[in-house]
Amino acid sequence: MTLSLGNNKYNRQNWEDSDFPILCPTCLGDNPYIRMMKDKYGKECSICERPFTTFRWCPGRGMRYKKTEICQTCAKMKNVCQTCVFDLEYGLPVAVRDHALGLKDDIPTGDFNKEHFHQNLGKELALQGDDLREAHSAPNAFLERISAGRKGPYYKRNLPHICSFWVKGECRRGEECPYRHEKPSDPDDPLSVQNIVDRFYGTKDPVADKLLRRAEEMPSMAPPEDKTITTLWCGGVTSALTETDLQEYFYQFGEVACINIVQKNSCAFVQFTKRESAEHAANKCYGRLDLKGVRLNVRWGKPQQSGAKHHADVEKTTPVPGLPGPLPNPGKVTQYDPSKRAKLAESVPKPMSEPIDLPTMGAMGAPRAPSEFAGPDKGGNSGFQKIHYPSQSKDRMGSGKYSHMAPPSQYNNANQGQKRPGQKRAASDWN
Repeated sequence: MTLSLGNNKYNRQNWEDSDFPILCPTCLGDNPYIRMMKDKYGKECSICERPFTTFRWCPGRGMRYKKTEICQTCAKMKNVCQTCVFDLEYGLPVAVRDHALGLKDDIPTGDFNKEHFHQNLGKELALQGDDLREAHSAPNAFLERISAGRKGPYYKRNLPHICSFWVKGECRRGEECPYRHEKPSDPDDPLSVQNIVDRFYGTKDPVADKLLRRAEEMPSMAPPEDKTITTLWCGGVTSALTETDLQEYFYQFGEVACINIVQKNSCAFVQFTKRESAEHAANKCYGRLDLKGVRLNVRWGKPQQSGAKHHADVEKTTPVPGLPGPLPNPGKVTQYDPSKRAKLAESVPKPMSEPIDLPTMGAMGAPRAPSEFAGPDKGGNSGFQKIHYPSQSKDRMGSGKYSHMAPPSQYNNANQGQKRPGQKRAASDWN
């Protein structure tokens, strides 16, 4: 390209000059000390054909050199990168973004109309700044769902091209060759032919067509018809995740009412205060929630079956003949109505405070209390006649030989006399 005014249809005053390019993280690379070569008015824009300042750099080791392809005015108009012409907000092709947001840009393609349009656009950008196309960066659940798989820059786009001499078997550079020694892709593959102009206008873009087809095949989670359900079920919860971790993550979608973690089932229930917050979290996290290296499965929670509904289901069942009817629930009487509780307490028979008189059992009589078996010294009933066996008769006891077996009532009489040791006791001593 020449810099003479006669060979370029644009006036030199409309040529674009800039100090730094508009790039996406993928094209910029991961090198924080990147060095760029700046060429003032070094190339015509691939869209508007206006001379602009170009930049050339290497995004990283083992990568190919990249350069800007379109001017900054066209990049700001579509909110795209100057090199790859992908959207800066989501990293997706222009056709996919415009399809999700419902945008239709009336950009002219003719030579005269295109020149007039870009001149007016440049003046409008100078007056309003870079926020001319705010609609291109609007939040959208569909775009967030498609771009969820790309958590970071895709540096494979920066790899060198395939060496054509190696494909022919004529490359003699070996490891010093800056190009890739790999087998090329199928020439019939539509992704092998891509055009920057078609990508900018969103027409005939094979990458966009592939992403749209993939989006149609992706499983979706429809919200339940019951609008009162605001709970999400998260499966695959391990001991590494705490309630605080779930609270900090789900709070970005809305206010969280409560979180319940069930460790034995490896799941958790997250309840929101609003239905809109629960739907936003479900669309954002469905099939792609990775928290602290733990893959979680997000589903809508199921409503709990109420007691009235359960009772109605029981009533519908056919009763079995010959079985007693269901017992009443005493909890309903004693829990909610104190008056019925008192009435129920009066109707229940109280336990008897006095013992029952048993009938006479022959000559033995009624059973005696345990205290009647104790002696007088143990607090027993002294007025009761003790049982005396015939072997304890005084006629069979001898003269003091069985004095230790004397009845307790007669034992004191046997010991009243002051007898000398070894002296025998008479039979009259027992009385």
